[in-house]
Amino acid sequence: MVWLRLYPTHEVLGYLFAVSDSTTSRYISRVLPVLEAAGRDTMRMPDPGRKRRHSLPELLAATPELAVVIDSFEQRVQRPRPEANTYYNGKKKQHTLKVQLAVNEETGAIVDVSESVVEPTADIKLLAQSKLLDRLPAGVGGIGDLAYIGIDKLHPQGLGAAPHKKQRGQPRSPEDIAYNTAFSRRRIVVENSIGRIRNYKSITEPDRNHRQKHNQRVVAVSGLANRQIISRLHHAA
Repeated sequence: MVWLRLYPTHEVLGYLFAVSDSTTSRYISRVLPVLEAAGRDTMRMPDPGRKRRHSLPELLAATPELAVVIDSFEQRVQRPRPEANTYYNGKKKQHTLKVQLAVNEETGAIVDVSESVVEPTADIKLLAQSKLLDRLPAGVGGIGDLAYIGIDKLHPQGLGAAPHKKQRGQPRSPEDIAYNTAFSRRRIVVENSIGRIRNYKSITEPDRNHRQKHNQRVVAVSGLANRQIISRLHHAA
């Protein structure tokens, strides 16, 4: 857990716990799968029987009554020599891996983590590849930001929504501004959850593990974050 949170080198971690760096490496290899399994065990899809429709603004009437909020984040990786352009993020001018998260809209708990993919993968394409929408319980939709335009066409029941996109060359209408503002307030929960897991330097600092076990780290950290969220909800209750 210290390694996930602070991401020290194996030599430093071994020094802190008075073991060799090779012993540290073996322990991480043994414990990380356990934390990954524990992380997946915390992930629960929303219960369609608990709808909170009354809490949504009327202008969001066309959006799903109950939904998971979807977004992705990137982590910088070491530049790969043989295939340097494969991981290249032209927007950020970095080599990165991308992971998609789905969050329970009501609690903020992470309910799904996609496989780690190379950065040139578009968010909507990653969503299609992950088959997340097919795995949602009946009656549960998915919502995302402007990167997920067309999400309703991917959902088996059409229960998908994204902000209204501005038409090129035309001013944004007051109705679209009001809708997008309300929509952003609905999906802010995923930003908060991503911010929580990004407190762990093992998935924010440049990856030193040559992209190996990247997804295991994200799932393990998501499980630790979920435990914090669940604990906070219990104390609030």
